[in-house]
Amino acid sequence: MIILILGSGGREHALSWKISKSSLCNKIYIAPGNGGTDKIGTNIDIDINNFHEVKSFILDKKIDLVIVGPEDPLVNGIVDFINNDKDLNEIKIFGPSKKGAQLEGSKNFSKDFMFRNNIPCGASKTFSQETFDNGVDFIKSLSAPYVLKADGLAAGKGVLIIDNKDEAIKELHSMLIDKKFGDASKNVLIEEFLDGIELSVFVITDGKNYVMLPEAKDYKRIGEKDSGPNTGGMGAISPVSFANETFLKKVEEKIIKKTIEGIQADEIEYKGFLFIGLMNVRGEPYVIEYNVRMGDPETQVVIPRIENDLLEVIIKCIDGELNKIKIKSLNKFVSTVILASNGYPNSYKKGDKINNLEEIDESIIFHAGTKNNKGNIESNGGRVLAATGFGGTIEDALSKSYTIANNISWKNKYFRRDIGKDLI
Repeated sequence: MIILILGSGGREHALSWKISKSSLCNKIYIAPGNGGTDKIGTNIDIDINNFHEVKSFILDKKIDLVIVGPEDPLVNGIVDFINNDKDLNEIKIFGPSKKGAQLEGSKNFSKDFMFRNNIPCGASKTFSQETFDNGVDFIKSLSAPYVLKADGLAAGKGVLIIDNKDEAIKELHSMLIDKKFGDASKNVLIEEFLDGIELSVFVITDGKNYVMLPEAKDYKRIGEKDSGPNTGGMGAISPVSFANETFLKKVEEKIIKKTIEGIQADEIEYKGFLFIGLMNVRGEPYVIEYNVRMGDPETQVVIPRIENDLLEVIIKCIDGELNKIKIKSLNKFVSTVILASNGYPNSYKKGDKINNLEEIDESIIFHAGTKNNKGNIESNGGRVLAATGFGGTIEDALSKSYTIANNISWKNKYFRRDIGKDLI
């Protein structure tokens, strides 16, 4: 098969790396890709949200399968576009429909979906510019901390957890009135704070059947001890010690099955990844959010633990034969530490030459914000690289990740030194 993977991050590098190992894969194109993906396949500089440009490339290169990495094209309806285009009706695409992508594209849509399907989650209300004063009153009625969520996509930075009431009101004003996140914060959810431990659970579903993938825990804050602003993610661990068989059974019964039933009841076309962000509250799972693609950096620890041929799993999903698949997971710990550009998630410098990109035993370096400039790998984003390590224990895996993180060098390198410490 000739595969087109859309996206440019660490997630797409990890997916490309895994799919390239399949005997079913003949060639991979990655659009636009990064400095690591071009060692696996061919990077293509096209606008993945310009669907006519994507269509031309599919027809020109005789693409058999499109795998959508990031959320934007999904929310914009690329699956519907390809499935409804008579010139592309032989092309397979992996990802949910535009309606299904609203589970991530609109916090309001997803919350209503949870309420309607009796899926455990925190109480919330949604406010707009016109109902700003009501939002202020609602904040005043709650106890700290306060959770504010931009309704739309905000590159993983649209969720604020604030301890001070006056600061929460100020941020609500910034989001709704000053349009801090643009159209993404046209509506803002104010949500009950759930006190517990976060967990990311992943499934592949065809809208009726599903398979569970390995779980992961990620670390969203920029600073150590979970301090500072939210980022796209600064590291991840899989498996997760508190996610034992009993807890994951609760997740499956109370959340996953009800979610799939809700997708069927709403007649949503859904053939893709489903990422469920959870909170473990005293042994009970609650949904924080849905994402309609794999997480980043969670992909960099989840995908290496899948022993199956991932391309075969994806094809079975698209063909409605997912019930024939049983996922096998590597019985090792996998950790990843994100190396970022100093200053991220605010302003940061690009274009620094990166040195010492050698992998050690039982490790992989996944690229995210990098580019290949005449043979030199340079920084080209906020989150630049993911240092992924394997081990028989969590300590062994982290030792590999941190050895790589320390060895790699560039002028503005930054990484957290406490990833996974809370699980040891």
